[in-house]
Amino acid sequence: MANFLRARFPGWIRFAVLLLFLAAALLPFYWLFVTSLKDRQEIYGDVLTLWPANLTWNNYIETFRTSDFLGYFKNSLIVSLSSGLLVLIVSIFGGYALARYRFRGKGVILLIFLTTQMVPVMILLVPLFIVFGKLALLNTLGALIITYTALNIPFCLITMSGFFQQTPVALEEAAMIDGCSRLSTVARITLPIMLPGLVATFVFAFMGAWNDLFFGVMFTTSEHVKTVPVGLNGFVQKFDVNWGEMSAGGMVSLIPVAILFALIQRYIVSGLSQGAVKG
Repeated sequence: MANFLRARFPGWIRFAVLLLFLAAALLPFYWLFVTSLKDRQEIYGDVLTLWPANLTWNNYIETFRTSDFLGYFKNSLIVSLSSGLLVLIVSIFGGYALARYRFRGKGVILLIFLTTQMVPVMILLVPLFIVFGKLALLNTLGALIITYTALNIPFCLITMSGFFQQTPVALEEAAMIDGCSRLSTVARITLPIMLPGLVATFVFAFMGAWNDLFFGVMFTTSEHVKTVPVGLNGFVQKFDVNWGEMSAGGMVSLIPVAILFALIQRYIVSGLSQGAVKG
């Protein structure tokens, strides 16, 4: 297919198409950044401007002055990191069991995990709300950590199982012949080989928790337990939307995600493509 496209279209056409896709992907981020630098009069003015006429940083100052945005930031980091690590640990053990062992009901378990990805998460709200209420977990970060962990485990476990299936079993057998236990073999031999897959799985779980608004709004009400999406939602008022401060908060919330992807980009690309290449 790639050779067909190269034969039919000159290089400049392919470059132009890719440039259009890149522009479409970056346009929302550019508009978010530009809006965060505009004053209120320009944001709500009748003339659409592609760059601020009067550049100002007041929206960033007001975001931190009028709200506990640093607290929201800290809560999101705690919830996302905790959920991501828990999902990764469970997915490692569960994925290894699905990939290496044969047992009755294995196909049914996989089918159930796949089915959960087709069920709208909204139907879980009432049962989770009742359970957390009885356990006195409402309005706590623990409720969010449990929720995001449970929601992300099925997909991440299936993904991790695929990564284990791509690693050669012969390496584990050789290590166990040399005297390593199965747990030691997995920790010393298999997991280092699967590092890109581990990173990709963790990032998926981390982003699922970092970006969620629905459960954050439903399970948290106090300022000291709100996450970044819930805090940004607070800029939507009854008769008005403070676009300037919301855009400034949105730009700040992108910082840890951008740093995370910059640090582990090569692992993510390798991990996402690992399942498509036979090892």
